[in-house]
Amino acid sequence: MRRPMLVAMPGAVLVALLVAVETFAQVKLPPYTRQTLPNGLVTVLSAKHDVPLITLSAVIRGGNEADPPPQAGLADLTAELLRRGTATRTAEQFAQELDFIGAEFRTAVDNQSTTVSIEFLAKDTDRALELFLDALLHPAFAETEFKKARDQKIAAAKALKDEPNRVIPLYARTFFFGRNHPYGHPADELSLSAITRDQVIGYHKQLYTAKNIFLVAVGDFAPETMLAKLRDRAASLPAGSLYSWKVAPAVKFSKPALLLVDESDATQTYFSIAQPGIHYTHPDRVALMLVNTLFGGRFTSILNDELRVNSGLTYGASSRMQLDRLTGALSIVTFTKTETTTKAIDLAVSLLARLREQGINTEQLQSAKAYVKGIFPTENLETADQLAHILGLLELYNLNRGEIDDLFSRIDALTPEQATEVARKYFRSDNLQFTLIGNAAKIKAEVARYAPVIKVIAIDKPGIRPLE
Repeated sequence: MRRPMLVAMPGAVLVALLVAVETFAQVKLPPYTRQTLPNGLVTVLSAKHDVPLITLSAVIRGGNEADPPPQAGLADLTAELLRRGTATRTAEQFAQELDFIGAEFRTAVDNQSTTVSIEFLAKDTDRALELFLDALLHPAFAETEFKKARDQKIAAAKALKDEPNRVIPLYARTFFFGRNHPYGHPADELSLSAITRDQVIGYHKQLYTAKNIFLVAVGDFAPETMLAKLRDRAASLPAGSLYSWKVAPAVKFSKPALLLVDESDATQTYFSIAQPGIHYTHPDRVALMLVNTLFGGRFTSILNDELRVNSGLTYGASSRMQLDRLTGALSIVTFTKTETTTKAIDLAVSLLARLREQGINTEQLQSAKAYVKGIFPTENLETADQLAHILGLLELYNLNRGEIDDLFSRIDALTPEQATEVARKYFRSDNLQFTLIGNAAKIKAEVARYAPVIKVIAIDKPGIRPLE
Protein backbone atom coordinates (compact mmCIF):
# COMPACT_ATOMS: atom_id res chain seq x y z
CA MET A 1 0.00 0.00 0.00
CA ARG A 2 2.88 2.36 0.81
CA ARG A 3 5.17 3.11 -2.13
CA PRO A 4 8.72 4.50 -2.06
CA MET A 5 9.44 7.79 -3.82
CA LEU A 6 9.71 7.19 -7.54
CA VAL A 7 13.02 8.98 -7.85
CA ALA A 8 14.56 6.09 -5.90
CA MET A 9 12.87 3.34 -7.92
CA PRO A 10 14.62 1.05 -10.40
CA GLY A 11 13.61 1.56 -14.02
CA ALA A 12 11.41 -1.53 -14.37
CA VAL A 13 9.35 -0.61 -11.34
CA LEU A 14 8.98 2.95 -12.57
CA VAL A 15 7.72 1.83 -15.98
CA ALA A 16 5.22 -0.57 -14.39
CA LEU A 17 3.91 2.13 -12.10
CA LEU A 18 3.55 4.67 -14.91
CA VAL A 19 1.52 2.13 -16.87
CA ALA A 20 -0.62 1.47 -13.78
CA VAL A 21 -1.44 5.16 -13.46
CA GLU A 22 -2.87 5.17 -16.97
CA THR A 23 -4.98 2.06 -16.43
CA PHE A 24 -6.77 2.96 -13.17
CA ALA A 25 -10.50 2.69 -13.73
CA GLN A 26 -12.40 5.92 -13.24
CA VAL A 27 -14.29 5.88 -9.94
CA LYS A 28 -18.03 6.47 -10.12
CA LEU A 29 -20.60 7.04 -7.44
CA PRO A 30 -23.50 4.58 -7.52
CA PRO A 31 -26.95 5.95 -8.40
CA TYR A 32 -28.69 7.91 -5.66
CA THR A 33 -31.85 9.93 -5.27
CA ARG A 34 -32.46 13.19 -3.46
CA GLN A 35 -35.88 14.13 -2.13
CA THR A 36 -37.17 16.93 0.09
CA LEU A 37 -39.98 15.97 2.45
CA PRO A 38 -42.90 18.32 3.22
CA ASN A 39 -41.29 19.57 6.44
CA GLY A 40 -38.06 20.47 4.61
CA LEU A 41 -36.06 17.38 5.54
CA VAL A 42 -33.74 16.30 2.70
CA THR A 43 -33.20 12.59 2.06
CA VAL A 44 -30.37 11.09 0.00
CA LEU A 45 -30.81 7.39 -0.75
CA SER A 46 -28.56 4.89 -2.52
CA ALA A 47 -29.24 1.15 -2.83
CA LYS A 48 -26.29 -1.22 -2.31
CA HIS A 49 -27.22 -4.91 -2.34
CA ASP A 50 -23.86 -6.71 -2.04
CA VAL A 51 -24.30 -7.29 1.71
CA PRO A 52 -27.53 -7.18 3.81
CA LEU A 53 -26.47 -4.05 5.72
CA ILE A 54 -27.81 -0.51 5.86
CA THR A 55 -26.18 2.69 7.11
CA LEU A 56 -28.45 5.60 7.97
CA SER A 57 -26.90 8.96 8.84
CA ALA A 58 -28.40 12.26 9.94
CA VAL A 59 -26.13 15.22 9.20
CA ILE A 60 -26.90 18.36 11.19
CA ARG A 61 -25.40 21.62 9.96
CA GLY A 62 -23.47 23.59 12.54
CA GLY A 63 -20.93 21.45 14.36
CA ASN A 64 -18.16 23.03 16.40
CA GLU A 65 -18.57 26.43 14.80
CA ALA A 66 -22.11 26.66 16.22
CA ASP A 67 -20.78 26.34 19.78
CA PRO A 68 -20.82 29.57 21.78
CA PRO A 69 -17.09 30.11 22.54
CA PRO A 70 -17.57 30.03 26.32
CA GLN A 71 -19.36 26.68 25.94
CA ALA A 72 -17.16 25.02 23.31
CA GLY A 73 -18.03 21.33 23.22
CA LEU A 74 -21.78 21.92 23.32
CA ALA A 75 -22.40 20.22 19.95
CA ASP A 76 -20.35 17.19 20.97
CA LEU A 77 -22.02 16.85 24.37
CA THR A 78 -25.48 17.15 22.79
CA ALA A 79 -24.66 14.40 20.30
CA GLU A 80 -23.26 12.13 23.03
CA LEU A 81 -26.45 12.45 25.06
CA LEU A 82 -28.66 11.24 22.21
CA ARG A 83 -27.87 7.63 23.10
CA ARG A 84 -28.30 8.17 26.84
CA GLY A 85 -32.04 7.89 27.04
CA THR A 86 -35.16 9.13 25.24
CA ALA A 87 -38.65 10.11 26.29
CA THR A 88 -39.66 6.43 26.28
CA ARG A 89 -36.36 4.57 26.89
CA THR A 90 -33.71 4.83 29.56
CA ALA A 91 -30.05 4.82 28.51
CA GLU A 92 -29.82 1.16 29.51
CA GLN A 93 -32.96 0.21 27.60
CA PHE A 94 -31.74 2.01 24.49
CA ALA A 95 -28.40 0.20 24.65
CA GLN A 96 -30.08 -3.16 25.18
CA GLU A 97 -32.39 -2.73 22.20
CA LEU A 98 -29.46 -1.75 20.01
CA ASP A 99 -27.55 -4.84 21.14
CA PHE A 100 -30.58 -7.07 20.54
CA ILE A 101 -30.57 -6.29 16.81
CA GLY A 102 -26.77 -5.98 16.60
CA ALA A 103 -26.94 -2.34 15.51
CA GLU A 104 -24.12 0.17 15.94
CA PHE A 105 -25.04 3.74 16.90
CA ARG A 106 -22.37 6.43 16.39
CA THR A 107 -22.02 10.19 16.67
CA ALA A 108 -19.27 12.46 15.37
CA VAL A 109 -18.81 16.22 15.39
CA ASP A 110 -16.50 18.26 13.16
CA ASN A 111 -16.12 21.96 12.53
CA GLN A 112 -19.25 22.31 10.40
CA SER A 113 -21.57 19.43 11.21
CA THR A 114 -22.75 16.73 13.57
CA THR A 115 -23.29 13.25 12.15
CA VAL A 116 -25.51 10.73 13.92
CA SER A 117 -25.51 7.29 12.30
CA ILE A 118 -26.70 3.75 12.77
CA GLU A 119 -25.62 0.56 10.97
CA PHE A 120 -27.92 -2.45 11.04
CA LEU A 121 -29.04 -5.57 9.20
CA ALA A 122 -31.62 -4.97 6.50
CA LYS A 123 -34.05 -7.41 8.16
CA ASP A 124 -34.15 -5.14 11.22
CA THR A 125 -34.93 -1.94 9.32
CA ASP A 126 -38.18 -1.05 11.08
CA ARG A 127 -36.75 -1.63 14.55
CA ALA A 128 -33.56 0.26 13.76
CA LEU A 129 -35.43 3.24 12.31
CA GLU A 130 -37.59 3.42 15.41
CA LEU A 131 -34.55 3.48 17.70
CA PHE A 132 -32.61 5.91 15.54
CA LEU A 133 -35.37 8.47 15.16
CA ASP A 134 -36.36 8.15 18.80
CA ALA A 135 -32.82 9.12 19.80
CA LEU A 136 -32.61 11.87 17.18
CA LEU A 137 -36.00 13.45 17.83
CA HIS A 138 -36.88 12.68 21.44
CA PRO A 139 -33.75 12.65 23.63
CA ALA A 140 -34.52 12.94 27.32
CA PHE A 141 -31.35 14.78 28.35
CA ALA A 142 -31.90 13.44 31.86
CA GLU A 143 -30.08 15.44 34.52
CA THR A 144 -28.14 12.42 35.82
CA GLU A 145 -27.01 11.42 32.32
CA PHE A 146 -26.11 15.02 31.47
CA LYS A 147 -23.88 15.36 34.52
CA LYS A 148 -22.30 11.96 33.94
CA ALA A 149 -21.52 12.68 30.28
CA ARG A 150 -20.21 16.18 31.00
CA ASP A 151 -17.99 14.93 33.83
CA GLN A 152 -16.56 12.22 31.59
CA LYS A 153 -15.71 14.74 28.89
CA ILE A 154 -14.13 17.11 31.41
CA ALA A 155 -11.98 14.26 32.73
CA ALA A 156 -11.01 13.28 29.18
CA ALA A 157 -10.05 16.87 28.36
CA LYS A 158 -7.77 17.05 31.39
CA ALA A 159 -6.22 13.65 30.67
CA LEU A 160 -5.46 14.71 27.10
CA LYS A 161 -2.59 16.84 28.39
CA ASP A 162 -0.78 13.64 29.33
CA GLU A 163 -0.59 12.83 25.60
CA PRO A 164 1.27 15.65 23.82
CA ASN A 165 0.76 14.08 20.39
CA ARG A 166 -3.01 14.33 20.85
CA VAL A 167 -3.26 17.70 22.57
CA ILE A 168 -0.85 19.66 20.38
CA PRO A 169 -3.40 19.98 17.54
CA LEU A 170 -5.74 21.74 19.97
CA TYR A 171 -3.10 24.21 21.17
CA ALA A 172 -2.03 24.76 17.56
CA ARG A 173 -5.61 25.32 16.47
CA THR A 174 -6.43 27.99 19.02
CA PHE A 175 -3.05 29.70 18.48
CA PHE A 176 -3.35 29.62 14.69
CA PHE A 177 -6.95 30.80 14.33
CA GLY A 178 -7.25 33.11 17.32
CA ARG A 179 -10.17 33.92 19.57
CA ASN A 180 -12.27 35.70 16.90
CA HIS A 181 -12.38 32.75 14.49
CA PRO A 182 -15.04 29.99 14.66
CA TYR A 183 -12.26 27.39 14.75
CA GLY A 184 -10.27 29.18 17.46
CA HIS A 185 -12.05 27.83 20.52
CA PRO A 186 -11.86 24.02 20.78
CA ALA A 187 -13.46 22.39 23.80
CA ASP A 188 -11.47 22.13 27.02
CA GLU A 189 -12.25 21.45 30.68
CA LEU A 190 -13.20 25.10 31.25
CA SER A 191 -15.68 25.40 28.40
CA LEU A 192 -17.19 21.99 29.13
CA SER A 193 -17.69 22.93 32.79
CA ALA A 194 -19.66 26.00 31.69
CA ILE A 195 -22.26 24.00 29.74
CA THR A 196 -25.68 23.59 31.36
CA ARG A 197 -28.42 21.10 30.67
CA ASP A 198 -30.71 23.93 29.49
CA GLN A 199 -28.12 24.90 26.88
CA VAL A 200 -28.04 21.34 25.57
CA ILE A 201 -31.83 21.31 25.32
CA GLY A 202 -31.78 24.68 23.57
CA TYR A 203 -29.07 23.61 21.14
CA HIS A 204 -31.02 20.50 20.19
CA LYS A 205 -34.24 22.47 19.75
CA GLN A 206 -32.56 25.04 17.53
CA LEU A 207 -30.41 22.84 15.27
CA TYR A 208 -32.04 19.41 15.21
CA THR A 209 -34.81 20.55 12.87
CA ALA A 210 -36.01 19.34 9.49
CA LYS A 211 -34.58 22.22 7.46
CA ASN A 212 -31.20 21.85 9.15
CA ILE A 213 -30.87 18.06 8.82
CA PHE A 214 -30.47 15.74 5.88
CA LEU A 215 -30.75 11.97 6.08
CA VAL A 216 -28.44 9.73 4.05
CA ALA A 217 -29.22 6.03 3.70
CA VAL A 218 -27.02 3.53 1.85
CA GLY A 219 -27.51 -0.21 1.76
CA ASP A 220 -29.75 -3.16 1.05
CA PHE A 221 -33.15 -1.55 0.48
CA ALA A 222 -35.51 -0.38 -2.24
CA PRO A 223 -35.22 3.43 -2.37
CA GLU A 224 -38.95 4.00 -2.74
CA THR A 225 -39.66 1.78 0.28
CA MET A 226 -37.02 3.48 2.43
CA LEU A 227 -38.31 6.90 1.41
CA ALA A 228 -41.83 5.98 2.48
CA LYS A 229 -40.57 4.74 5.86
CA LEU A 230 -38.57 7.90 6.48
CA ARG A 231 -41.44 10.12 5.38
CA ASP A 232 -43.81 8.46 7.84
CA ARG A 233 -41.40 8.43 10.79
CA ALA A 234 -39.82 11.86 10.35
CA ALA A 235 -43.04 13.77 9.69
CA SER A 236 -43.18 14.98 13.29
CA LEU A 237 -39.80 16.70 13.08
CA PRO A 238 -40.39 20.48 13.32
CA ALA A 239 -39.37 22.41 10.21
CA GLY A 240 -37.23 24.96 12.06
CA SER A 241 -34.74 26.96 10.02
CA LEU A 242 -31.43 26.46 8.24
CA TYR A 243 -28.34 27.23 10.30
CA SER A 244 -26.56 30.39 9.08
CA TRP A 245 -22.86 29.75 8.53
CA LYS A 246 -20.55 32.04 10.49
CA VAL A 247 -18.40 34.59 8.73
CA ALA A 248 -14.72 34.37 9.62
CA PRO A 249 -11.81 36.79 9.34
CA ALA A 250 -9.19 35.96 6.74
CA VAL A 251 -6.42 33.69 7.96
CA LYS A 252 -3.21 35.55 7.20
CA PHE A 253 -0.06 36.50 9.07
CA SER A 254 2.39 39.38 8.70
CA LYS A 255 5.09 37.83 10.87
CA PRO A 256 6.05 34.49 12.41
CA ALA A 257 4.76 33.63 15.89
CA LEU A 258 5.53 30.91 18.39
CA LEU A 259 3.60 29.33 21.25
CA LEU A 260 5.67 27.27 23.69
CA VAL A 261 3.64 25.01 25.98
CA ASP A 262 5.92 24.21 28.88
CA GLU A 263 6.01 20.61 30.06
CA SER A 264 8.85 20.83 32.57
CA ASP A 265 9.66 17.11 32.73
CA ALA A 266 9.44 16.49 28.97
CA THR A 267 12.27 14.66 27.26
CA GLN A 268 10.85 15.27 23.79
CA THR A 269 9.52 18.28 21.90
CA TYR A 270 6.33 17.98 19.87
CA PHE A 271 5.91 20.71 17.31
CA SER A 272 3.51 21.97 14.68
CA ILE A 273 4.49 24.45 11.96
CA ALA A 274 1.39 25.90 10.36
CA GLN A 275 0.47 28.25 7.54
CA PRO A 276 -2.80 29.05 5.74
CA GLY A 277 -4.13 26.38 3.41
CA ILE A 278 -7.47 26.13 1.62
CA HIS A 279 -11.13 25.31 2.25
CA TYR A 280 -13.02 22.19 1.19
CA THR A 281 -14.36 23.50 -2.14
CA HIS A 282 -11.29 25.51 -3.17
CA PRO A 283 -10.33 25.14 -6.87
CA ASP A 284 -6.82 24.03 -5.86
CA ARG A 285 -8.01 21.16 -3.68
CA VAL A 286 -7.01 18.28 -5.98
CA ALA A 287 -3.63 19.76 -6.88
CA LEU A 288 -2.80 20.58 -3.27
CA MET A 289 -3.86 17.09 -2.16
CA LEU A 290 -1.33 15.59 -4.57
CA VAL A 291 1.46 17.97 -3.57
CA ASN A 292 0.77 17.39 0.11
CA THR A 293 0.85 13.63 -0.48
CA LEU A 294 4.38 14.00 -1.80
CA PHE A 295 5.54 16.41 0.85
CA GLY A 296 4.19 14.74 3.97
CA GLY A 297 0.87 13.01 3.36
CA ARG A 298 2.17 9.43 3.22
CA PHE A 299 4.88 7.34 4.85
CA THR A 300 7.26 7.61 1.87
CA SER A 301 7.14 11.40 1.77
CA ILE A 302 9.77 14.11 1.58
CA LEU A 303 9.23 15.02 5.24
CA ASN A 304 9.29 11.51 6.62
CA ASP A 305 12.23 10.43 4.48
CA GLU A 306 14.37 13.33 5.68
CA LEU A 307 13.31 13.62 9.33
CA ARG A 308 12.97 9.90 10.06
CA VAL A 309 14.83 7.78 7.52
CA ASN A 310 17.82 9.94 6.60
CA SER A 311 18.43 11.95 9.78
CA GLY A 312 16.88 9.75 12.47
CA LEU A 313 15.49 12.82 14.25
CA THR A 314 12.01 11.38 14.73
CA TYR A 315 9.92 8.24 14.37
CA GLY A 316 7.54 9.96 12.01
CA ALA A 317 6.75 13.32 10.38
CA SER A 318 3.73 14.36 8.36
CA SER A 319 2.08 17.29 6.63
CA ARG A 320 -1.60 17.72 7.42
CA MET A 321 -3.98 19.46 5.05
CA GLN A 322 -7.07 20.71 6.88
CA LEU A 323 -10.18 20.69 4.68
CA ASP A 324 -13.18 22.36 6.28
CA ARG A 325 -15.85 24.84 5.23
CA LEU A 326 -13.52 27.73 6.07
CA THR A 327 -9.85 28.05 5.15
CA GLY A 328 -7.81 25.71 7.30
CA ALA A 329 -4.19 25.18 8.20
CA LEU A 330 -1.46 23.39 6.31
CA SER A 331 0.76 21.95 9.04
CA ILE A 332 3.98 20.04 9.55
CA VAL A 333 3.62 17.86 12.65
CA THR A 334 6.31 15.75 14.31
CA PHE A 335 8.40 15.31 17.46
CA THR A 336 12.03 14.88 18.42
CA LYS A 337 14.33 14.61 21.43
CA THR A 338 14.66 17.79 23.47
CA GLU A 339 18.30 18.25 22.52
CA THR A 340 17.54 18.04 18.76
CA THR A 341 14.56 20.40 18.78
CA THR A 342 16.05 23.17 16.67
CA LYS A 343 17.84 20.72 14.39
CA ALA A 344 14.50 19.06 13.54
CA ILE A 345 12.69 22.38 13.12
CA ASP A 346 15.48 23.76 10.91
CA LEU A 347 15.32 20.68 8.72
CA ALA A 348 11.53 20.85 8.41
CA VAL A 349 11.64 24.52 7.42
CA SER A 350 14.46 23.88 4.95
CA LEU A 351 12.31 21.22 3.27
CA LEU A 352 9.63 23.84 2.65
CA ALA A 353 12.24 25.96 0.92
CA ARG A 354 13.55 22.99 -1.04
CA LEU A 355 10.07 22.11 -2.27
CA ARG A 356 9.59 25.66 -3.53
CA GLU A 357 13.00 25.79 -5.17
CA GLN A 358 13.00 22.38 -6.84
CA GLY A 359 9.29 22.08 -7.61
CA ILE A 360 7.58 18.83 -8.61
CA ASN A 361 8.94 16.67 -11.41
CA THR A 362 7.08 14.20 -13.60
CA GLU A 363 8.16 11.10 -11.70
CA GLN A 364 7.16 12.54 -8.34
CA LEU A 365 3.77 13.65 -9.63
CA GLN A 366 3.08 10.25 -11.20
CA SER A 367 3.94 8.63 -7.89
CA ALA A 368 1.46 10.83 -6.02
CA LYS A 369 -1.23 10.20 -8.63
CA ALA A 370 -0.78 6.44 -8.41
CA TYR A 371 -0.87 6.51 -4.62
CA VAL A 372 -4.02 8.64 -4.35
CA LYS A 373 -5.86 6.75 -7.08
CA GLY A 374 -4.85 3.45 -5.54
CA ILE A 375 -6.17 4.16 -2.03
CA PHE A 376 -9.17 6.37 -2.79
CA PRO A 377 -11.72 3.68 -3.71
CA THR A 378 -10.93 1.40 -0.77
CA GLU A 379 -10.96 4.27 1.73
CA ASN A 380 -14.06 6.05 0.43
CA LEU A 381 -16.35 3.95 -1.77
CA GLU A 382 -16.35 0.30 -0.68
CA THR A 383 -18.71 0.12 2.29
CA ALA A 384 -22.14 1.55 3.02
CA ASP A 385 -20.84 3.83 5.75
CA GLN A 386 -18.08 5.16 3.46
CA LEU A 387 -20.62 5.93 0.73
CA ALA A 388 -22.97 7.54 3.24
CA HIS A 389 -20.11 9.76 4.40
CA ILE A 390 -19.27 10.83 0.83
CA LEU A 391 -22.91 11.54 -0.04
CA GLY A 392 -23.20 13.53 3.18
CA LEU A 393 -20.20 15.67 2.23
CA LEU A 394 -21.63 16.37 -1.21
CA GLU A 395 -24.89 17.55 0.35
CA LEU A 396 -23.20 19.57 3.08
CA TYR A 397 -20.98 21.44 0.63
CA ASN A 398 -23.59 21.65 -2.14
CA LEU A 399 -21.50 19.63 -4.59
CA ASN A 400 -22.68 17.28 -7.34
CA ARG A 401 -21.60 13.76 -8.20
CA GLY A 402 -18.92 15.14 -10.50
CA GLU A 403 -16.83 15.74 -7.38
CA ILE A 404 -16.23 11.97 -7.33
CA ASP A 405 -17.01 10.87 -10.88
CA ASP A 406 -14.50 13.34 -12.37
CA LEU A 407 -11.88 13.06 -9.64
CA PHE A 408 -9.48 10.77 -11.49
CA SER A 409 -9.80 12.89 -14.62
CA ARG A 410 -8.83 15.99 -12.64
CA ILE A 411 -5.92 14.08 -11.12
CA ASP A 412 -4.77 12.90 -14.56
CA ALA A 413 -4.98 16.42 -16.00
CA LEU A 414 -2.59 17.97 -13.48
CA THR A 415 0.82 18.75 -14.97
CA PRO A 416 4.17 19.03 -13.14
CA GLU A 417 4.17 22.74 -13.92
CA GLN A 418 0.75 23.20 -12.31
CA ALA A 419 1.76 21.13 -9.29
CA THR A 420 4.90 23.21 -8.87
CA GLU A 421 2.87 26.41 -9.02
CA VAL A 422 0.56 25.13 -6.28
CA ALA A 423 3.53 23.99 -4.16
CA ARG A 424 5.08 27.44 -4.36
CA LYS A 425 1.78 29.13 -3.63
CA TYR A 426 1.00 27.28 -0.39
CA PHE A 427 4.19 25.70 0.98
CA ARG A 428 5.95 28.84 2.12
CA SER A 429 8.70 29.35 4.69
CA ASP A 430 7.84 32.89 5.84
CA ASN A 431 5.44 34.01 8.60
CA LEU A 432 5.13 30.48 9.94
CA GLN A 433 3.11 29.81 13.10
CA PHE A 434 4.96 27.50 15.49
CA THR A 435 3.39 25.55 18.35
CA LEU A 436 5.72 23.54 20.60
CA ILE A 437 5.15 21.33 23.63
CA GLY A 438 8.37 20.68 25.52
CA ASN A 439 10.75 21.63 28.29
CA ALA A 440 10.78 25.45 28.13
CA ALA A 441 13.80 25.81 30.39
CA LYS A 442 15.91 23.80 27.93
CA ILE A 443 14.60 25.00 24.55
CA LYS A 444 13.19 28.51 24.95
CA ALA A 445 16.45 30.34 24.26
CA GLU A 446 17.16 28.28 21.17
CA VAL A 447 13.68 28.48 19.60
CA ALA A 448 13.50 32.25 20.16
CA ARG A 449 15.06 32.77 16.74
CA TYR A 450 11.96 31.48 14.95
CA ALA A 451 9.68 34.36 15.96
CA PRO A 452 10.08 37.92 17.31
CA VAL A 453 7.77 37.20 20.23
CA ILE A 454 7.21 33.92 22.07
CA LYS A 455 4.12 33.13 24.11
CA VAL A 456 4.87 30.65 26.93
CA ILE A 457 2.23 28.87 28.99
CA ALA A 458 2.36 25.91 31.34
CA ILE A 459 0.69 22.73 30.17
CA ASP A 460 -0.94 22.32 33.57
CA LYS A 461 -2.67 25.69 33.23
CA PRO A 462 -6.42 24.97 33.02
CA GLY A 463 -7.77 25.02 29.49
CA ILE A 464 -5.96 25.23 26.16
CA ARG A 465 -6.56 28.81 25.10
CA PRO A 466 -3.19 30.60 25.19
CA LEU A 467 -4.56 33.94 24.01
CA GLU A 468 -6.88 34.39 26.99
